[in-house]
Amino acid sequence: MVHQTVKIVNPEGMKIGPAGKFCETAMHYDCHIEFHLDDNIESNAKSMLSILGAGAQFGDVIDIICDGQDEEEALAALVELVEGGFADEEEQ
Repeated sequence: MVHQTVKIVNPEGMKIGPAGKFCETAMHYDCHIEFHLDDNIESNAKSMLSILGAGAQFGDVIDIICDGQDEEEALAALVELVEGGFADEEEQ
């Protein structure tokens, strides 16, 4: 199991567009992926409803947790996505 704390820098937070990108990226990996917001909100990174339900906003800090065979790669991809403001490569 690996994890990393990251700050949401996208002004929209994790609304529909960013949440979709986060979920789509997570779905590319076989490992279990979740994130924690504060101490009491846990979200399944492979579920749009779970991500949206967390209500992560600009400036919030989340802890991304990956557990499984491709956990390192999954964590790196999701951290890069969040730190990049959920921008597509052509937007950066």
